[in-house]
Amino acid sequence: MNESRAAIRYAKAALEHAIESKASKAVEEDMRSILETLEGSPELGEVLASPVLTGDQKKNVLLNIFEKSDKITKNLLVLLVENKRIAYLWDVAGKYIYLNDLLKGEKIAQVTTAVPLTADLEKQLLKRVQGLTGNKVALENTVDKNIIGGFILRIGDMQFNSSIAHQLNKLKREFTNS
Repeated sequence: MNESRAAIRYAKAALEHAIESKASKAVEEDMRSILETLEGSPELGEVLASPVLTGDQKKNVLLNIFEKSDKITKNLLVLLVENKRIAYLWDVAGKYIYLNDLLKGEKIAQVTTAVPLTADLEKQLLKRVQGLTGNKVALENTVDKNIIGGFILRIGDMQFNSSIAHQLNKLKREFTNS
């Protein structure tokens, strides 16, 4: 079983349990916190990937870091450690958020820019994307300096790439094919 399928299964199970317990919003906030923590702390990723540390040690580290989390989140962390699937934590958290947003009727629009979006630009982009999809949309902004300028917009399986790096590569292909 590949990690994507495993992550989806854990995320679905956690979401179903959270919905039954009427705690899906609290668990979603926990999952966002987990993603932010993992993104901001490469050391934590090293600790979780370490073959030297035991499962109990990893479990204690996670439970100390996320001590204010919902019981469902803590149980998920323990389950991932005990099943030796803690490497999937990032994917599970992301899939949980994605599935919960789908359940709420929201779509996630991922926009990649060379610099962070301003609040005004984010509002304008959100308005246009909602007009295109006809659904409630949440924007996720990722900064990637390699695109030089412009943006890449992904909504579900659609992608609109108006980055400068893409335009330059397109020009390069045209020149080499001529």
